Amino acid sequence: MMRQYLTIKAQHPNILMFYRMGDFYELFFDDAKKAAELLDISLTARGKSGGDPIPMAGVPYHAVESYLARLVKMGESVAICEQVGDPATSKGPVERQVQRIVTPGTVTDEALLEERRDNVLAAVCGHSMHYGVATLDVTSGRFVVVECDTDDALLGELQRINPAELLYPEGFESLPLIEQRKGLRRRPEWEFDIDTATEQLTAQFQTKELAGFGVSDLTKGIGAAGCVLQYVKDTQRTALPHIRRIQKEQQDSRVQLDAATRRNLELTHNLAGGIENTLFSVMDTTTTAMGSRLLQRYIHSPITDQHELHNRQDAIEALIDNEPDAIRGHLKTIGDIERIMARLALRSARPRDFARLKNALNTLPDLQEALGAYNVAQLNELKQAVSTYPELQALLNNAIIDNPPVVIRDGGVIAEGFNSELDELRKLSQGATDYLDAMEQRERERTGISTLKVGYNRVHGFFIEISRANSDKAPAEYIRRQTLKNTERFITPELKEHEDKVLTSQGRALALEKQLYEALFDEVAPSLNALIETAAALAKLDVLCCFAERALSLDWYRPTLSMESALTYEEGRHPVVEQVMKDPFIANPLTLNDSQRMLIITGPNMGGKSTYMRQTALIALLAYIGSYVPAQNAHIGKIDRIFTRIGASDDLASGRSTFMVEMTETANILHNATEHSLVLMDEIGRGTSTYDGLSLAWACASYLAQKLNAYTLFATHYFELTELPDTEKSVVNVHLDAVEHDDTIRFMHSVQNGAASKSFGLQVAQLAGVPKPVIKAAQQKLAILENAHLISETESSADVKTDKSSNIGDETGKQHDRRANKKAASTAHGSLQSQSQLLFPDKPHPVVEALENLSPDELSPRQALDLIYTLKRLSQS
Repeated sequence: MMRQYLTIKAQHPNILMFYRMGDFYELFFDDAKKAAELLDISLTARGKSGGDPIPMAGVPYHAVESYLARLVKMGESVAICEQVGDPATSKGPVERQVQRIVTPGTVTDEALLEERRDNVLAAVCGHSMHYGVATLDVTSGRFVVVECDTDDALLGELQRINPAELLYPEGFESLPLIEQRKGLRRRPEWEFDIDTATEQLTAQFQTKELAGFGVSDLTKGIGAAGCVLQYVKDTQRTALPHIRRIQKEQQDSRVQLDAATRRNLELTHNLAGGIENTLFSVMDTTTTAMGSRLLQRYIHSPITDQHELHNRQDAIEALIDNEPDAIRGHLKTIGDIERIMARLALRSARPRDFARLKNALNTLPDLQEALGAYNVAQLNELKQAVSTYPELQALLNNAIIDNPPVVIRDGGVIAEGFNSELDELRKLSQGATDYLDAMEQRERERTGISTLKVGYNRVHGFFIEISRANSDKAPAEYIRRQTLKNTERFITPELKEHEDKVLTSQGRALALEKQLYEALFDEVAPSLNALIETAAALAKLDVLCCFAERALSLDWYRPTLSMESALTYEEGRHPVVEQVMKDPFIANPLTLNDSQRMLIITGPNMGGKSTYMRQTALIALLAYIGSYVPAQNAHIGKIDRIFTRIGASDDLASGRSTFMVEMTETANILHNATEHSLVLMDEIGRGTSTYDGLSLAWACASYLAQKLNAYTLFATHYFELTELPDTEKSVVNVHLDAVEHDDTIRFMHSVQNGAASKSFGLQVAQLAGVPKPVIKAAQQKLAILENAHLISETESSADVKTDKSSNIGDETGKQHDRRANKKAASTAHGSLQSQSQLLFPDKPHPVVEALENLSPDELSPRQALDLIYTLKRLSQS
């Protein structure tokens, strides 16, 4: 057996192998050690190899799915080695083969998948000027190829698709770009060869060439697609009839979002990596898992096709006018038939998949009737695509019971009346109960033993049970079968004959039922492609109903889309922040057009600058997925890209500091933004010295305004940038309002014209709980700096006047300047000294000394009042 195990294991050296032995899947040697650690199962030993015990661990076969799910989530792959030979006829170990390989990117079992998230396998090849990326969702058959011309474009694409596994060729030059991702798999170079890949793809699609799919010019993309297909064939080891075409993804057909933008806007994952408080979490009220997955793809892939966007808006408006609840009610009963179709194609569907498909087919006629109430282009197209399948519907209604068991192993799936032979065999096996009852009554009367029982168990079959006290009354024809502590069990020729008949009928019934079940796959196969199209239409209908429900529930409005240069709205709100706030959200307007392309945004921290910027990007993105938006009178012009440079984080794994990350993202924006791009930049330059940062921020803002002319929201605390509108006509100052009172601040969250009067940094620090001595010291330091700045300005002005006068070399003037500078320096030194004493005093303050020497319990009321006056006097000394 170990020789057989090692021979099979040698073909799968880098992945775990579950080796079927009886009721367990066993692992040996290093696999056993690894699995014991990952799954927290017992590590034992069995036999010896080279004199050492062989490590061994195992999991029960009936619970294997839960263990596989845990391993897949960890990014592990597992080869499932099953018994394929007949134990009755085998000499030596039963023949075994690896029947499938479970990997994170190719799983299709319901228990191993997250139902509301795409499970994508991807491959990448090429170099920094020309990458090919292919993606395949085995659970739906969606096969897409795209090419990227920069590193940033590749990273943005991988961020968008978020593959469960990523294949790359040996010697891949850009490995440092992707090496932090989970699920990396290195593959041989030949799998990416263009000729080999073309042969693989045309064989799969049964075509002579790939020109009909529009991908012939994507040489790197075809190489990546060939690798993906080869990998799926290696792991699934079965036909893949649901993968019937490949699509070309056009970069210019989408509003481009780079990786930083997707992260900063928290589209489907927040900055901590969770899914709470994201755009998707607010938007997702879909009723099916396939609709939820499509919604995520919409959010990550806003489109530029305005005809399609207008059609989606028309459909949403029609659904709102007629209330979408009726259609949503039908969709709830349909379930995730997209993934059911994939399992049917792979012949891995379980009985409950057939039952769900049956329920879906029964619902489709009612759904079509409900769609008949609408007369807009998009809903009419979906009505046609949904279709009905009366023959298949009748077949499954007759074949599958309403609530079948999870697996076909023990039968009980095929409905009564579907097959007459199966019904007869079942009656024979089920009739055993009546026969046994009659026999038990007859034998009690014949033997006079009132406690005699006739029973059955799987180990010993049928038996007659008599207590030990009555065993001497057993008739001569009773043959002892088993002796227990208090009873004896017997068999008779008559009972043995019945046992053979029943067990034979049960085995024949189960075998026939499995045969009929397998035949159902063949019956569904001709409708497979049409059903996949129906599933896609139902998912899209679910998303449109979700958009309509969100518009109704959240008070969103239909935006106007055009090709003009404009991005304006009134009463705009942040779709996520509004939902998590307890207080009412303060709505704000925005105007960006040909005469006003950039807003310099100032105001206090926590005043709402980042929220205002992000809400603008999210409103634009929602408009470009066809949704209504949280803003009134929104006019969204042509947008080709959305860039964000918000927040601060380092990338220590790649050796990049916070400032380096900031500058890398800024460089990407300045290289790739166009006049149709929406750019959000927050606090550029804060990671370096004041003058370096100010210079960089000024230069970036000027470049965006002069050279790129992009729609730009530029938030800053450098008040020097508020002078930019003086030289750039398309730049305007706005600020987030705040009110100051007695060294405290109240944020108004209202966007006002003009620059802010100050930063309110110390007030915000005080709100954050910074110790009062530190705040007081900071106030003193601020006064020194502001005073020094005024002195510098005065001196600069004096220098100019002196230059213009004829007394440039007047020694008296020089002496006066030196005295003034010395006095200013002395004042500054004294202030710094007092500041240092405040933070780090040489001895305790008199008030502190008085309090330390105090015994509160010994004070009378009069003494306590006197003490208060004393402490007040000491505090002012």
